[in-house]
Amino acid sequence: MTDAMWMRGVEWLAAASCDPRNCKRDWDQGDGIALLEAGRYWDVLSVPDELGLLTLDLLWSPSLPLPGPTLADGTAHRVGFFLPPDPGSRWVGAGLRHASRGAWVAVPPPYRPAGLMEWLVPPDGSGTLHAPTALEVALRQAHGTLAVLQPPDAG
Repeated sequence: MTDAMWMRGVEWLAAASCDPRNCKRDWDQGDGIALLEAGRYWDVLSVPDELGLLTLDLLWSPSLPLPGPTLADGTAHRVGFFLPPDPGSRWVGAGLRHASRGAWVAVPPPYRPAGLMEWLVPPDGSGTLHAPTALEVALRQAHGTLAVLQPPDAG
């Protein structure tokens, strides 16, 4: 990613803040994480990390557009997919969390990790997000793969 793309990514992401200047200051000082409101420029679908990493791998297909911004939270063991805001969207499934209008998301800067949070696919400033349909198909496929790989309960 070029320096210009990093800068556009910073500006694009900081625009979701109530105070973009303060957001960028939070990224450069303190713990390097800013709280940004979902639902205006993007929503975030957060999934368990094993499911999220396999889903992202499936989205790196030559037949699909490049994946949108994707964030890994090593503390919570989750992966967040940034997708277009859709207040009527209902993502249903075990372990899925949909952050939309009124929800806040902890976000490191696009140019470096902060603690155990890092971008797997940083925003490039173009506004590209995950396509909900492609994400849903990849999640279903990843979930099916994981179900086959899980050992049966020793119950």
